[in-house]
Parts: sequence; structure tokens; C-alpha cells
Amino acid sequence: MITAYIIKLLVLLPVMGGLIFAALWLYRRYQPALMRAQKDRQIKIVETLPLGGFAKLAVIEFNGQSLLISVTRNRIDRLAWGADET
Repeated sequence: MITAYIIKLLVLLPVMGGLIFAALWLYRRYQPALMRAQKDRQIKIVETLPLGGFAKLAVIEFNGQSLLISVTRNRIDRLAWGADET
């Protein structure tokens, strides 16, 4: 009984380690390409800040200006545009 458990553990542990290694390798390989793809866009998400639940604040850059928005489950509201308006 315990021997079967140890054999399963010795087989599955390297398999799980290999899957974790493969996932991390894929993330490191393709994550910079995703960031380069966002640089070519006119609208960029600069930063997000979770506020709890489904609410968050986001800074979006569009046409050289920053836009601060609040995002909830049902609404998206503009809080500030650029440096002039509050």
C-alpha cells in the first residue's frame, strides 16, 4: 500500500516539476513580446490598482495624455484627464 504511494510520488513529482518549469519558461519567452505589442498601440494601460472586490483604478495613456479611470463591475468612470483637470 505505502509502496504504491511512494512510486506514484516519485513518478508524479518530476512530472509536476517539469510542467512548472515549462510554464515559467513559456512565460519568460513570450511576456516581452506581449509588452512590445502594447508599445505599438495608441491606447496603453500604464498601471492598475485593485481596490477590493471588483473595483480598481487604472491609468491609461492615450495620444500622449494620461487618463485616470475607475472600473467596477457595472461602470467605468473618468476621474481625471491629463495634468490640468482633477
